[in-house]
Amino acid sequence: MTHKKIIEITEKITARSQASRKNYLDMIEAAQTAHHEKGLSAGNVAHATAACPVADKKSMIAGDWAHLAIITAYNDMLSAHQPYERYPELIRGFAREFNATTQVAGGVPAMCDGVTQGQPGMELSLFSRDVIAMSTAIALSHNTFEAAIYLGICDKIVPGLLMGALQFGHLPSIFIPSGPMPSGLANEEKSRVRKAYARGEASREELLATEMKSYHSAGTCTFYGTANSNQMLMEIMGLHVPGAAFIPPETDIRDALTREAVKQLVENAQKSKTKNRLADIVTEKSIVNAMIGLLATGGSTNHTIHLPAIARAAGIHINWDDFDELSQVIPLICKIYPNGKADINQFHAAGGMSYVIRTLLDNGYLHADVKTVLGDGLESFATEPVLQGGEIEWRDGPLTSGDDSIISDAQTPFSKNGGLRTVSGNLGRGVVKISAVKHEHYIITAPARVFYDQNDVVTAFENSELERDVIIVLIGQGPKSNGMPELHKLTPPLGSLLEKGFNVALVTDGRMSGASGAVPAAIQITPEAADNGFLTRIKDGDMICLDCEKATLTNLAEDFNKRENLHDKAFKPSENTTYQTMGRNLFAPLRNVVSGAESGGSIFFEEM
Repeated sequence: MTHKKIIEITEKITARSQASRKNYLDMIEAAQTAHHEKGLSAGNVAHATAACPVADKKSMIAGDWAHLAIITAYNDMLSAHQPYERYPELIRGFAREFNATTQVAGGVPAMCDGVTQGQPGMELSLFSRDVIAMSTAIALSHNTFEAAIYLGICDKIVPGLLMGALQFGHLPSIFIPSGPMPSGLANEEKSRVRKAYARGEASREELLATEMKSYHSAGTCTFYGTANSNQMLMEIMGLHVPGAAFIPPETDIRDALTREAVKQLVENAQKSKTKNRLADIVTEKSIVNAMIGLLATGGSTNHTIHLPAIARAAGIHINWDDFDELSQVIPLICKIYPNGKADINQFHAAGGMSYVIRTLLDNGYLHADVKTVLGDGLESFATEPVLQGGEIEWRDGPLTSGDDSIISDAQTPFSKNGGLRTVSGNLGRGVVKISAVKHEHYIITAPARVFYDQNDVVTAFENSELERDVIIVLIGQGPKSNGMPELHKLTPPLGSLLEKGFNVALVTDGRMSGASGAVPAAIQITPEAADNGFLTRIKDGDMICLDCEKATLTNLAEDFNKRENLHDKAFKPSENTTYQTMGRNLFAPLRNVVSGAESGGSIFFEEM
């Protein structure tokens, strides 16, 4: 039986979303009617089939085979997406086995946040999600398909694909991952060398050698950041075939799982009995399940932005209070780097998603009665695939963890509470990922040091200006200001200060990424600085208290509430000519209309 608090939160979200959800479903019904009744003209069909092989063209014109769209985020820049190069031809062959045809309907941009971390290009990253959503809509606008396949894995790509796909929620849809790269250098060793480099105790050559051993082949990066959190979400929402998330690329079982995904989608897309539409899978209950999965596994803070945007694309309204309330009842059952020593391959070997879903279901922490790509019920996602004679068989997943230092039973969790807190106070509202923060660091009170650029923080650290108790306040990093880049570059220096015994924390209107670790960080503060946020009233030396126990973020200065904006001109892109470089000028219109982080940091949706 589902936990009563989960039911209560879900009912609250459903009531809050009643009007917008109805509008969404009305839109989907109208699209379905138009798709079936209006059809394409002869000229439309001729253009759509012109380049197809003769056999496929005959089947498409006859209309007796389902026609599947492929939306691909393939490029060679992303290690996780490089394997997708061969997928369209692979999928084409599988589709023909099951009396279906396919076309690559379109490609979407896919940038690597690992390449752009700390670089100007990172300021395009969050906006790329909405561009991906629009690109997905353009690809499907031809209205020639009975179903859609989405090829994407990494940070902004899966949320963008899903946001775009939901505008075509009348189509049965499935997401197909390509899997994580093999384990390389241990994450703890990578972190150690990064911190040593930040202190000047390791050379750049040593740092590069370490990074190359960590990120060394095709596949998703193996730490539990946003990319792997995406795959967890797609599985727990029932948008993969079971067990697909963390099987390595270029393996027989990975190809067999792709075949099964195509087979299932063709079954869902039969014209006489279309079923398991995307709009019927992404519901209030499945969104709550996604939030629960994020909390139970200690997933990426980026999803406190992405999940509200995904939900809004389906007419559902969630906010950070929902995350916080769920976090009070959802146990933390995973220890995956940066919240533990294990990487994603070790997590998968210990039982992975099938065991996570099993123990959460058994203890009432998930809605079991949801629709998935397989049909009704999440129970089938507590199974795992096995390759037998070239065919996939699903067997019951493990009933106990293979390594209880990586995955615990939900009755004996690592923490009784999930890994996120929503904090609020006279500095605004923000999110803190506490799953990797030691309890003695839950409350930090220290003087502020205000910065406008993460590179200036690094310089101050290198000049030994931060060798003390300090709360780094980094402002002008929100979506309206500079596109909200991740600030992962700060992790090594701040981690080094923490290890020296200083009370240190970060407060920012920017993002800290899925790699947020041991340093307490109140991030994504809203309203942001560029939106007349309260962060702009902070002076160097103000005593600030970040209290993750009471969920408060407070400037303790007596005159704080009487102050005016002290930093208004320091971070406005319109007054900084550097923002005309690296394509950032093209995104100025998006910065002008984007919503705040709690509303999804999106150009599509108004503030809640």
